[in-house]
Amino acid sequence: MNAVSANKLELIQIADAVAREKSIDKALVIEAMEDALARAARTRYGHETLVKAEINPKTGETKLWRLLEVVEEVENDQTQMALSEALHRNPEAEVGAFMSEPLPPIDFGRQAAMGAKQVITQKVREAERDRQYEDFKDRLGEIINGIIKRVEYGHVIVDLGKAEAIIRRDQQLPRENYRNGDRVRAYIMDVRRETRGPQIFLSRSHPQFMAKLFEQEVPEVYDGVIEIKAVARDPGSRAKIGVFSNDPGIDPVGACVGMRGSRVQAVVNELGGEKIDIVPWNENDATFVVNALAPAEVTKVVLDEDLKRIEVVVPDEQLSLAIGRRGQNVRLASQLTGYEIDIMTEEEESAKRQEEFKVRSELFMAGLDVDDMMAGLLVSEGFSKIEEIAYVDVDELMDIDGLDEETAEELQARAKDFIEEENKKLDEKRKELGVADDILEMDGLDLKMIVTLGENDVKSVEDLAGCATDDLTGWTERVDGERKHYDGMLEAYKITAEDAEDLIMRARIQAGWITQEDLDAMKAAEEAAAAEGEEAAADVSA
Repeated sequence: MNAVSANKLELIQIADAVAREKSIDKALVIEAMEDALARAARTRYGHETLVKAEINPKTGETKLWRLLEVVEEVENDQTQMALSEALHRNPEAEVGAFMSEPLPPIDFGRQAAMGAKQVITQKVREAERDRQYEDFKDRLGEIINGIIKRVEYGHVIVDLGKAEAIIRRDQQLPRENYRNGDRVRAYIMDVRRETRGPQIFLSRSHPQFMAKLFEQEVPEVYDGVIEIKAVARDPGSRAKIGVFSNDPGIDPVGACVGMRGSRVQAVVNELGGEKIDIVPWNENDATFVVNALAPAEVTKVVLDEDLKRIEVVVPDEQLSLAIGRRGQNVRLASQLTGYEIDIMTEEEESAKRQEEFKVRSELFMAGLDVDDMMAGLLVSEGFSKIEEIAYVDVDELMDIDGLDEETAEELQARAKDFIEEENKKLDEKRKELGVADDILEMDGLDLKMIVTLGENDVKSVEDLAGCATDDLTGWTERVDGERKHYDGMLEAYKITAEDAEDLIMRARIQAGWITQEDLDAMKAAEEAAAAEGEEAAADVSA
């Protein structure tokens, strides 16, 4: 690109050719050439000289100027001009402005030409990167076709025509071979502007890749008649997809399967034989979980919406089917529904209920000093804690067959005496553990929870402020391919992640780590980011 040595007409022809080849604006190429000419001119007139170059985009004629800053007193006549002289040239001149002086055209040497070429190349490359970023930043969530260019350290580089993209190793399908020259379809997962240029990240294992494939194969999904509500994948092996029809006359599962399975088979083929369970979505979470566990039959569910957990009871012979090979079926169902699913057989569920009945009965017998018949009656009526009996309306106790007003009031009095005595013991235990008094002021914590925290070395508001949400609620992670659950300090009290986070934030305010204003600002920023994300998702969907 020897623009600096070309005649005027060739200069414009070169700019046109580069602009077409790189798919960038011709004006950007002209600007790059002007920067290169200015840089080359500085080698002739001195590097400290501020030179401006201009190329006429029609004729190719070049002009050079030296820019001089207007100052009161000149210290460097190569870069400055006295105010008095500037006013003589321009009556409106003022200190800090720049005056221009024409420079004669010069012949560039080989070294200057090479330097100018580097500047043009760099500017064109930057313009090309900007163009690529602008082209792809609004295409997140699309499926794109490309040709495999090369494989580097397991990562696949894909030629998209005007840009290159990458499918990282963890975003590929297992056991899928990628060869140079093969065509590949993938999901645009992310586009970032980085120092070395825009990075376009593709995925074939992303759940939304499957959703977009169904959108291409199923006209009802493309038209919005059928919605894909959730997708869970074990890439290359098995997947579950939750679908819902906005038209009661259209079966969402049948539409996605297609005539003789033609539609779903097209998606399966694209995903290398990945088996797909198409599940009817339901706004009732329990029903959706039951659907998601298909083909296993479910006889009973117990839902805890606050903790997002559900107990599922299946016949003994259905247990292995519900769990799936290596837990795959229940794991995918959990991902699809957002619930942590505990599966048990009818026999196990019966044994668990009997054990719970026994434990609660013994609790009431010991705490309220009643016989096993009265304790069993209270458990049968749904009472599980002595606190429930102490603070429930007396009329509710009187509604139990066999309880009159006097007996109900006596039960409440015994329950309150028991709680008072327990609280004394718990407070003594708290003091023995060295738990500070300041933690007693935290709303949302009772003495049992405070003692449990103390047993886990959380003995002050500052200690609580330093906790993470998972420390209190527990967490699950994959270890050697298997899901392993780690108990949280307050998990036994069925504390939700939202309540745990709120508790920790209030502790940080009380400890002086942050202020309420800081917390309000953080929440406002999170809400704004969430709203922006929803808007972007809506744009992508549209």
